[in-house]
Amino acid sequence: MIFNKKFAATTALIAVVALCVAATMPQQHEPPKLVNLKVFPKNVPYRVLDHQMDEWSDALGVRCNFCHERNAQTGRMDFPSDAKPEKTTARHMFLMMGKINKKYFGAKKDSLGMMMTTGVNCNTCHHGVAFPEIKGQQEHGPEVKK
Repeated sequence: MIFNKKFAATTALIAVVALCVAATMPQQHEPPKLVNLKVFPKNVPYRVLDHQMDEWSDALGVRCNFCHERNAQTGRMDFPSDAKPEKTTARHMFLMMGKINKKYFGAKKDSLGMMMTTGVNCNTCHHGVAFPEIKGQQEHGPEVKK
């Protein structure tokens, strides 16, 4: 009888520990389907795009809602939406940066179509601020006479 009680208690304890471990393990989630890609390659993996967005937000000192609108019904970010003009500006800046890097720094694209090496990036001008200050000619030194 004592053997059965010890066995049952041990089995129950092991089951509880196993359930706790299983509950805390990371769940395998399917990455969201990427839609409305206009400057990124259509086959870009979610993790690559997400990393690029993190780099942009750091370089501009902003969060997702700077370029992306929140869906009023769900309360979640509507990443495919083009409602905010900042998203269009970011696309233009990304294309401009690619052209500069290709023309002046010989940057090549990888197998996904992303630039492998760069001479300039968002931080080159932005330095962590969304709207970098444009300095006038007086602040750069004497005016050049023609």
